Amino acid sequence: MGILIDRSTRILVQGITGNQGSFHAGQMVAYGTQVVAGTSPGKGGSVHHGVPVFDRVRDAVEETGASASVMFVPAPFAKDAAFEALAAGIKLLVMVPEHVPVQDTIAILEYARYQGALVLGPNTFGLITAGQAKMGIPPNHIFQPGPIGIVARSGTLSYEIADALTRAGLGQTTAVGMGGDPVAGQTFNEILHRFAQDPQTELVVMVGEIGGSAEEEAASFIQQMNKPVVAYLAGKAAPVGKRMGHAGAIIERGRGTLESKRQALEAAGATVVEMPWDVVPAVRRRLA
Repeated sequence: MGILIDRSTRILVQGITGNQGSFHAGQMVAYGTQVVAGTSPGKGGSVHHGVPVFDRVRDAVEETGASASVMFVPAPFAKDAAFEALAAGIKLLVMVPEHVPVQDTIAILEYARYQGALVLGPNTFGLITAGQAKMGIPPNHIFQPGPIGIVARSGTLSYEIADALTRAGLGQTTAVGMGGDPVAGQTFNEILHRFAQDPQTELVVMVGEIGGSAEEEAASFIQQMNKPVVAYLAGKAAPVGKRMGHAGAIIERGRGTLESKRQALEAAGATVVEMPWDVVPAVRRRLA
């Protein structure tokens, strides 16, 4: 079953004719995703990867019934593109671009709440419901259907862990990228809640990192979950005040440290592992 998207979700690609949008839209189509429309101003009326292209999101939604959109537009135009999608009735917006100004993200999230829509990102790899559909940039070949949910701040680590799970015969329901920026559309709590309600998800792997308090805040919900959680936290060797990759991966004055997150998660009943390759053995133990 998975969460958020499945094979019936009608998906729009904003920026479908750009380099990144074109490549990843092609991969989405190849995976079996129901990509029903794309937008690219000035190229309306054309067809790309067998997908009709429109100048405006509203036209695409009215013509095709798209309800979800994945954005491949440059960061300076992300706010306008997001507002256009939300105003047109898109209810799930996946924002792949990085370097979106924080003020723009805050405005987008406020408008999304007003419109009753859900936003992933920005700076997210997107999401994939294994064997059914994907939005964003996850590699097609490493995800296989199974009982494990994944929620993560980091894309690369998620791919590594998903590949290890698949090789071990432990497929996935859905893998969700929250995004690596300090302000993002979803929290661990919100995604964990969805996994808790999904009957096919038996265990959740949580991929966190230093910086912020999202993992500590998730601990209160994990304590109430009826499903086990295995967590890997990246950034063990990061010095205080040093940004490591993601804009949100920075610790300041003792806040957002790996140790504070580990203690909170373990106190809530989660299994916290030291290295990515420890995830598979831990999953097997918790499912036994």
